[in-house]
Amino acid sequence: MEMLTKQPTTKGPDTMFTGDVWFDVIVRGEPPSRVRTNTVRFSPGARTAWHSHAVGQTLYVTEGIGLVQARGGKLVEMHPGDVIWTPPGEWHWHGAAAANFMTHIAIWEAPESGDESTWGDLVTDAEYPRAR
Repeated sequence: MEMLTKQPTTKGPDTMFTGDVWFDVIVRGEPPSRVRTNTVRFSPGARTAWHSHAVGQTLYVTEGIGLVQARGGKLVEMHPGDVIWTPPGEWHWHGAAAANFMTHIAIWEAPESGDESTWGDLVTDAEYPRAR
């Protein structure tokens, strides 16, 4: 058994997030493990850019109200206790509702080779639904 050292909280970069987002790495598995787990905190209206994950991603909402949408799919409102699965290669975004903070735990795996995630354009204000 090993007590892992807590990593400092990191501000989400402007190239991958709109608004104020912070994340804490919970675990970054060392080979042969490929698991990645972060706590991600979104301020009201903050959201990810469009992105996809090579091996998929699971989100577990712990507080607040959030929004998630697959490209071309319907908008889904998330609440504490909700679990969202995005399959490998599915383009999507997620973030906080316009008037609420939202925190989720993000769980994904690194592929055996290649990039874990592919990042695209920021979700525009026109794409982001503010009337909630």
